[in-house]
Amino acid sequence: MTTMTSDDLWLFNEGAHTRLYEHLGAHPTVVDGVAGCRFGVWAPNARTVSVIGDFNGWSGESAPLDGSDAGIWTGFVPGVGQGDCYKYRIESRANGYRVDKADPLAFRAEMPPRTASVVWDLDGYEWADGDWMSTRGARNALDAPMSIYELHPGSWRHFPGEPRSLNYRELGPALAEYAVAQGFTHVELLPVMEHPFYGSWGYQTTGYFAPTSRFGTPQDFMFLVDTLHRAGVGVILDWVPSHFPTDEHGLSFFDGTHLYEHADPRKGHHPDWNSAIFNYDRFEVRSFLLSSAHLWLDRYHVDGIRVDAVASMLYLDYSREAGEWIPNEHGGNENLGALRFLKKLNETVYADFPDTQTIAEESTAWPMVSRPTDMGGLGFGMKWDMGWMHDTLRYLEREPVHRRYHQGELTFRMVYAFTENFCLPLSHDEVVHGKGSLLAKMPGDHWQKMANLRALYGYQFGQPGKQLLFMGGELAQETEWDHDGSLPWWLLDRPDHRGMQAWVAHLNHLHRSEPALHERDFTPDGFQWIDASDTGASVLSWLRHPARDDKGRPTTEGAREVLVVCNLTPVPRTDYRVGVPHGGHWAELGNSDAVEFGGSGTGNLGGLDARHEPAHGQPWSLPLTLPPLGVLFLAPNSR
Repeated sequence: MTTMTSDDLWLFNEGAHTRLYEHLGAHPTVVDGVAGCRFGVWAPNARTVSVIGDFNGWSGESAPLDGSDAGIWTGFVPGVGQGDCYKYRIESRANGYRVDKADPLAFRAEMPPRTASVVWDLDGYEWADGDWMSTRGARNALDAPMSIYELHPGSWRHFPGEPRSLNYRELGPALAEYAVAQGFTHVELLPVMEHPFYGSWGYQTTGYFAPTSRFGTPQDFMFLVDTLHRAGVGVILDWVPSHFPTDEHGLSFFDGTHLYEHADPRKGHHPDWNSAIFNYDRFEVRSFLLSSAHLWLDRYHVDGIRVDAVASMLYLDYSREAGEWIPNEHGGNENLGALRFLKKLNETVYADFPDTQTIAEESTAWPMVSRPTDMGGLGFGMKWDMGWMHDTLRYLEREPVHRRYHQGELTFRMVYAFTENFCLPLSHDEVVHGKGSLLAKMPGDHWQKMANLRALYGYQFGQPGKQLLFMGGELAQETEWDHDGSLPWWLLDRPDHRGMQAWVAHLNHLHRSEPALHERDFTPDGFQWIDASDTGASVLSWLRHPARDDKGRPTTEGAREVLVVCNLTPVPRTDYRVGVPHGGHWAELGNSDAVEFGGSGTGNLGGLDARHEPAHGQPWSLPLTLPPLGVLFLAPNSR
């Protein structure tokens, strides 16, 4: 821990400090030859602050901290070291309110349900991911393949023979091996930041600087990230700056005043989650949140943060009726403080960690979420396409006989597909709270449900944008996700479920090996409709184009167009002509109805020759056999 200089205080008070964790919190040190711990906490409305813990019988009299005009309380407590539990006993100037609080910047917390902070040093871990860190800029680039496996660390897999989750050191090798085998480029972890209620999945955060102790120490979590990196897998963390729980030991009413949250419930209370909303108008709160984001990128080597519930931050009237919210100074519903914070977040992250990504879960039509701030955008690298998810699932939940009347639910996306850098999520939110599993949403008998689900994944991977799939989707999980259990790995004893897993792995392979399926995800010149109008047959076809130089040559050696054809009824179709720009042999790169994936085996025997017969405005055409409820990927063997 270093002393806060005048420059640090200025940055803190301006809402621009990104490394408060180097100055506040608990830091073991030696002063004048005496080992102990230096503490620092922001509590501007406190009358007294002292450190309590096992080391002094939880009495504040022996370890008072010194206050400052900036509202920061600091002090050195001898004899306190690694692993000691502590809290801050705060007596407020407001009505003598007295409370024991966990450290907002603690690096570790007690195992829930206990709520004390733990003195911990983040040094000492020897990273071995140098190769990954030196090349991750290319791996995280917008033109790179990015297929994300979203998971909840506590319920992905339980320890064999024991009813417990894997710890960080057990999870690392198992998850790395699985992600590599399945072909995912990144994993995204539901929030690992400390949270008192396990059933919140981490979205009710109390420890913004501490990985949950449920699965190990901070160094154990470093090992998890390090192991994934050494296997060539990136790590994205869900992060929740939108709200926080009101548990007494947490941030709420911290120093006897509404320090981190708005005092007025019309701005400070979240009606959806019964939680507190950060006061983004307060500069010190912005510094706190900026520093949290930077900690994970800095000390834990993570490759990106996915910011949860951005829409709830941007709109003052989010989930509120008339009279339940306060307009901004211009009379509008935009939360101007949150807007400034999000822009500063992205500016500072990309300035300090230009080889990472920030991703917004933003569910409205707020413009330019993933555009640079100097262009008027929010500055995120990517945005979840929630509209695509809702429209696609709504379409596929329909009986195939009715789909001909609703094809616009699929084609509408291309009206806006390149207004943002979109990630296409099939996330945990779609398999909880009574929504059932993805498989359960599909219509028909079991065979048709499986075929529909394979078609969903094929359609997802054929679309421009990065892909995200929540754990269990690749197993064709039959019931919705249960955070208290493990994924039903026993389903892989069934051939059709093994086939689904193999299909997802195959799609990941195609996504990575075919530049056309990732290089131009965010530019319209990478996509071309062949035919979106055959509503009677519920067939859609399009081309994906690789990046080309100014002379029309592929910038990646061997890159070629990829044709995607979707037949979204259970009727197989023979001699179905689809226009293509080139003659020669077109290889069938992927077929969701292949026997190895659990299908019927209807297809094109590995490929076919184009005919010099125009169709769909193209000079050549392919007389395809379209499998029932199937998706095909084809590409020319040569140009």
